[in-house]
Amino acid sequence: MRVTLADPSALIPGFEQTHREQSAAYPATAATVGWQPVHTVYVPADRFDAGTVAAWGEEAQDLLGRHLSRKDLARLFEMHEQTAKAVHEKVAAKLDREPIEDLRVDFEDGYGLRPGEEDGHVARAAEAVAALHAGGTLPRRWGLRVKSFADGDPVRSLRTLDGFLTGVIDRVGHLPGGFVVTFPKVLMRAYLGQFADCLEALERGLGLAGGTLRFEMQVEATQTVRFLDAGLVASLGGRLAAAHFGVFDYTASCSLPPHEQRLDHPACDHARHVMQTAFAGTGVELSDGSLAASPASDDRYVVRNLWWRHVALIRHSLSHGFYQGWDMHPSHLVSRYVAVYHFHLSRYEEYARRVRAWEEQREAGGGVMDEPATVRTMAAALRRADLALGTA
Repeated sequence: MRVTLADPSALIPGFEQTHREQSAAYPATAATVGWQPVHTVYVPADRFDAGTVAAWGEEAQDLLGRHLSRKDLARLFEMHEQTAKAVHEKVAAKLDREPIEDLRVDFEDGYGLRPGEEDGHVARAAEAVAALHAGGTLPRRWGLRVKSFADGDPVRSLRTLDGFLTGVIDRVGHLPGGFVVTFPKVLMRAYLGQFADCLEALERGLGLAGGTLRFEMQVEATQTVRFLDAGLVASLGGRLAAAHFGVFDYTASCSLPPHEQRLDHPACDHARHVMQTAFAGTGVELSDGSLAASPASDDRYVVRNLWWRHVALIRHSLSHGFYQGWDMHPSHLVSRYVAVYHFHLSRYEEYARRVRAWEEQREAGGGVMDEPATVRTMAAALRRADLALGTA
């Protein structure tokens, strides 16, 4: 082949350095999907003990058994009967085996200001975590949410984190895997670096390997959205594990009326898309927020109505590429797993067929013309489904 340029590499002398920077800034690809919890359960510290995980699972199982048969599931959530049967079986098994995938002991909004009580609740929370670990029932992800630096008292926040970590390690002998700390209301970018420095100091003091302590930031205000970018991840030395959206503080910061403080509001869609844009390819996990409602009574209509609303919100989140959210009440576990399992099962066979067709270099049928990017996305969706469904 005849070419015109004798040495194209001479025209791009900075390419190697640029490519190294790209690899460092964007290490994650669709093909590297790893396990991510489908939810984070927040329990106020004063209501948390070693029986919390089991109690949530038992209450959710009871609600499922009394208020949602397989036929109910198909009708209420517009599922094919065979799919509803599979979803119902999987939800029941999940609530029995692992009702909570990710647990946070909450010392912030769900807990409030308790100057004379917080140290005691920190010690009791550490003791409960040690008991869960000893019993083999500590969720795969676990940790705490500390108070925000934006509240003007970072010392209280760090004292709680220090006491919690020290208490767990003293009782267990080491820090169990899966730990993460939630850092809320990040109104100033500088708070992130300051918190990361504190985690490094705690690692040294506790004798932990560098990089052990990672955190997730909460995106809860319009100010926060303005400073989100990929450079943030590199500046924190790999300590930023996730970004979680806080629907109620965020919608309040937008001056929305109370009845519009909902996950499917367009203002929330905008914030979620900014989060996706800022963190795409960085490996930082994204999580949506919560439904701030629980059944007002045990009336079947009331319980099912809440589930219907929650499932609709979860489906909205999933359709926007947010595969994790917050659950605040045992009833939410039922609707969470119903929505997630239906989402993954409803398209699984189609995606698998189209990926196989692509790999075998044949048409998928039905007039479908899949692009390589779509095939990669479907392969990632299958991987994510296997992990969520426990079939990986």
